[in-house]
Amino acid sequence: MSTPSIAVRRRQAVQRVAALRRNDRTVDSRPELPPPTTFYVIALVVTVFTVLGLVMVLSASSIRLFHQGVSPWRTFNRQLVWAILGAAALFVCARVPYQSWRRFVVPGLAVSTGLMLLPFVPGVGLEVNDASAWVSLGSLSLQPSEFLKLAVLLYCADLLTKRGDEMHDLSRTLKPTLAVAGLAAGLCLLQGDLGSAIVLAGIVFAVAFVGGTPLVPMFAAGAAGIGVATLFIASSQRRVNRFTAFLDVTGNRDHLSYQTYQAMIAIAQGGTTGAGPGRGLNKLGDFLPLAHSDFIFAVVAEELGLIGVVAVLGGFLVLTYCGVQVALAAKDRFGSLLAGGIVGWFVVQTVINIGGVTGLMPVTGLTLPFFSAGGSSLFVCMAAAGLLLNVARHAR
Repeated sequence: MSTPSIAVRRRQAVQRVAALRRNDRTVDSRPELPPPTTFYVIALVVTVFTVLGLVMVLSASSIRLFHQGVSPWRTFNRQLVWAILGAAALFVCARVPYQSWRRFVVPGLAVSTGLMLLPFVPGVGLEVNDASAWVSLGSLSLQPSEFLKLAVLLYCADLLTKRGDEMHDLSRTLKPTLAVAGLAAGLCLLQGDLGSAIVLAGIVFAVAFVGGTPLVPMFAAGAAGIGVATLFIASSQRRVNRFTAFLDVTGNRDHLSYQTYQAMIAIAQGGTTGAGPGRGLNKLGDFLPLAHSDFIFAVVAEELGLIGVVAVLGGFLVLTYCGVQVALAAKDRFGSLLAGGIVGWFVVQTVINIGGVTGLMPVTGLTLPFFSAGGSSLFVCMAAAGLLLNVARHAR
């Protein structure tokens, strides 16, 4: 039997390559499968939360601004602008393949870390409630720690994706993530913002847990983190008083627990159906000074009643459940870590905010995701929701 010539073998190879290319085009031309149900549920919850949040911000801020002699639409208009920007960020994050963001994790972390130093610049930094955590640029103000949350999430998810086969080697996985968490949380503590430090730690631990980090070292690191937070609180008697005031809300109702006490009154007055949107009384005057931001959940309870409270809490539970399902069904490790970190972020921040409003936990100044007035918080939360939708779109 004669051996095929070189020309014949080359022609056969070219034909095989051409056939493979035709097969690839056939596969690529197949219509994309529709997103799973979780994609639509997450999109619906985020949309309803954002719209309802805008309504509650207008209700909680308009009358107070009117009595101050300024436009009652001012806070709402700013929140609306940030919501529009957030919708654009959500769309981009939902459409651009989430793997594409991995190339920007290091520059993103560097830039967001640099932004954390701006509040210490004279004339730029803004101090609110003993926390130098805001930046004021003319009529625009933002909180750099919000952008740091997203940057830390992406960095840790990328790191543990690259080193997925080395999860047993803590020096290659847990220690680098803890170093990033320590840097980010340390900058927040330097600003006097314990709440953001806790959320950042929660994000890192959520990513590490989903990534398969051994539990014993994680518990040890968590205990060390609690110790650092305790030392931070104990370093100032004023902080000690503030963070222990929730243990006796009634006894501290005239000063340290004033807003918490007023929030509890508003929640109680809401009843089953509430007073109706815009008809709450506790947001008037100085009864609840931060009604439009940290304590907006009290306005929701007073004006929408138990029905509104159950709907909001139920929405967060649905968002959490769907996020966990997305993390479990993600098509790759990076998507799974990304979804798990976002779920941990939203859960920790929501629990701390509502816990502070209801007097079950100390008040730390954290916003309620999608609801509280705060442009940078709303923008970053919507961008994170876009990433979660992106992972859900391609979930198995």
